[in-house]
Amino acid sequence: MSLYVIIVLVVIAMLAIITNIRIVPQARAFVIERLGTYVATWQTGLHVKVPFVDRISNKVSLKERVLDFPPQPVITKDNVTMKIDTVVYMQITDSKLYTYGVENPMLAIENLSATTLRNIIGELDLDATLTSRDVINTKMRSILDEATDPWGIKVNRVEVKNIMPPEAIREAMEKQMRAERERREKILIAEGQKQSEILVAEGQKQARILEAEAQKQAMILHAEAEKEAQIRKAEGEAQAIREVQQATADGLKMIKEVHVDDAVVKLRSLETLEKAADGQATKLIVPADFQNLAGVVSAVSELAKK
Repeated sequence: MSLYVIIVLVVIAMLAIITNIRIVPQARAFVIERLGTYVATWQTGLHVKVPFVDRISNKVSLKERVLDFPPQPVITKDNVTMKIDTVVYMQITDSKLYTYGVENPMLAIENLSATTLRNIIGELDLDATLTSRDVINTKMRSILDEATDPWGIKVNRVEVKNIMPPEAIREAMEKQMRAERERREKILIAEGQKQSEILVAEGQKQARILEAEAQKQAMILHAEAEKEAQIRKAEGEAQAIREVQQATADGLKMIKEVHVDDAVVKLRSLETLEKAADGQATKLIVPADFQNLAGVVSAVSELAKK
C-alpha cells in the first residue's frame, strides 16, 4: 500500500514539475511573482516555476510596436481647429517597470500623445503647422520618451501621419495653390517669350555684324584691287616712258655712230617739211635759215655725247 502511495506521489510531483516548465521565446519576457511579490524576469530560454507559489504576472513582447491613434482635434495659435493623426513607434525596455509602472500603458501613451500634440500645435499658427512636421515630430518624441521612461518604454520616433484642416480652409488653400500655379505658369511663359525675343535680337545683331564685316572686307578687297591696278598702271606708264626715253637715246646714239653731217640733217628736215606740206595745213612756216635747224640737231648730238 505504501508503494502505491509513493508511486502516486512521484507521479504527482513529476506532473507538477512538467506542468510548471516554461519556455520563453525570442523577443519575449515573463514577469514572475512569488506569493504576490515580484521576484524575477525570465528572458529567452527554459525556466521552471515553483508550483503553487510562483505565477507568471505578465508576458511582455520586446518587439517595437506601432501605435496608430485616432485623429486628435487641436487648435492652432490663430484659432483654427483641425485634426491631426499621429503614429508612435515604441519599444518596451524594462518589463518590470512596464508591468508595475502604469495601469494600461497603451491608453496612457495615447492620452499623453494627444495632450502633448495639443500643447505643441497651440504654439504654432496654421501655416507653421502645415509646414513644420519635422519640428512637431521631434518635440513629441522628446516629450513622450522622457514621460514614458518611468514606465519602461522607449519612444523611438513619432510621425505626423495626416493633418486635416477644416473644409473652408482646404478650399481656400486649393484656391491659393491654383492661383500660385497660374502665376508661375504666366511667369514661365513670360520668361520664355523674353528669352525668345532676346535670342532673336541677338541673332539679328549678329547677322548685322557679320553683314557689316562682309561689306568692310569687300571694300578692303576692292580698295586693294584698285590700288594694285593703279600700281600696275603706273608701272606700265613708267615702263612706257622708260622705253620711249630708251628709244630716243638709242636713236641719238645711232645718229652719233653713223657721223651724220649737217647736210644730211638739212636734207631730213626738208623731207619732213615736204611730208608736212602734204597734209591739210593751209599755212606752213619755214625757217629763214635752215642752219638753225642743223644747229639744234648738233646741240642735241652734243647732249647725247655727255
